[in-house]
Amino acid sequence: MTQDERWVTRYKEVVRFIEANHRNPSKYAPEEKLLVHFMKRGRKLMNAGELKEPRLGMFKEMLELSEQYKRKNQWI
Repeated sequence: MTQDERWVTRYKEVVRFIEANHRNPSKYAPEEKLLVHFMKRGRKLMNAGELKEPRLGMFKEMLELSEQYKRKNQWI
């Protein structure tokens, strides 16, 4: 399996998780840590300008999906 195939596989896992659970992965749940790490590392690379075009477009779509389920402060 090449690095690109692994990236696409992890990307699909994150998107499926968000769509199925209607929430973002939690850094506290051990089974969701890899998904959180994927998103965090992707944001870091994107902000540094190191995420290349085919992945950049896909990653931005995933971030838009994750923004829909961003946690809101319940005390406001």
